[in-house]
Amino acid sequence: MKLFDVYPLYEVTPVRAKDVYVYDDHGTEYLDLYGGHAVISIGHAHPHYLNSISDQLNKIGFYSNAIQNPLQNKLADAIGAQSCLHSYALFLCNSGAEAIENALKLASFHTQRKKVLAFHKSFHGRTSAAVAVTDNKVISAPLNAQHEVDFIAFNDTEALKTALATKTYCSVIFEAIQGVGGLDQPDEAFVLALEQECNATGTCLIADEVQAGFGRTGTFFAYQHYPIQPHIITMAKGMGNGFPIGGILVHPSINAQHGMLGTTFGGNHLACRASLAVLDVLQQENLQEHAKKMEFYFRELAEKQPAIRNVKGRGLMLGIEFDFEVGTLRKSLIYDHHIFTGGSSNKKLIRILPPLTVQKHHIDFFFDALKKALEQNIQPS
Repeated sequence: MKLFDVYPLYEVTPVRAKDVYVYDDHGTEYLDLYGGHAVISIGHAHPHYLNSISDQLNKIGFYSNAIQNPLQNKLADAIGAQSCLHSYALFLCNSGAEAIENALKLASFHTQRKKVLAFHKSFHGRTSAAVAVTDNKVISAPLNAQHEVDFIAFNDTEALKTALATKTYCSVIFEAIQGVGGLDQPDEAFVLALEQECNATGTCLIADEVQAGFGRTGTFFAYQHYPIQPHIITMAKGMGNGFPIGGILVHPSINAQHGMLGTTFGGNHLACRASLAVLDVLQQENLQEHAKKMEFYFRELAEKQPAIRNVKGRGLMLGIEFDFEVGTLRKSLIYDHHIFTGGSSNKKLIRILPPLTVQKHHIDFFFDALKKALEQNIQPS
């Protein structure tokens, strides 16, 4: 049997990893500045993470949500403590897309409405409702068109007010920093208007933190850069450091009912223990604050590279923008200099999403390699 060919693949086969490095089947060391789509938050194979999962596996790895699982309560308390969102409630699932699906469904239950307002250049996932609220028709099948979704631009307050005044939208979903869309951020005045209009019209505000959450941007969630309270917050990627886990945080104004949401594997014992280990390391190693310091250092070095037109993002969710498309440059970085980076829908931007344990000398190495790659007369792809 062959694999269903949906991924364009680099000719690299990782077989092991440690902290910010990945090693292929030939023993070549790669600096991981992409973290597998921002998934690796506390570094590959962190000892506390490995010990926690191993210990839990020797006790019980899985049972269904029909029984008591104290690890779920412990995880809820730990997320509440680090995010300062003690009054919210936690629902656990398996992935970012599933978190988005549950967030949209819950908003529809709560408001008894079915339309959704989303934003241009958004990316929220590839499943049914998640891809419908993603601004990319190429990955949306005809089946997904059944969802009623409208798109507006960031900072278009008039379009926002006009749409929500109809009181037909169950939710507005936004990324405080757009990931796949190219690291764009809304203005603070617009975000405040977004919260105000949602509250005034009975519309749920959903903050998609699947990529940005768990300390990556220097705040626990990226939206916390703004003084707002979303009704629902989605999370996944960095939450498990590679172990599949996702979830939503639900504002106390939204009531739960038995049966309205459910999952087979979500919140299993191993997943909870993995996420608790991540939270332990984030706190013990002060990685949220470290992300801010690394951003400052990264920007300092970027300013010395004249080819870089702009640095976007916050913390360790960063993008460097050029005047040319970066496909060839990224290939040089991976094949010639052994550095993983990320792309986006903005073909002139390289995404930098390393483990939060990245250090200054790793950033030095990247900029040295970038300079060499640019000096090799890299042509626009």
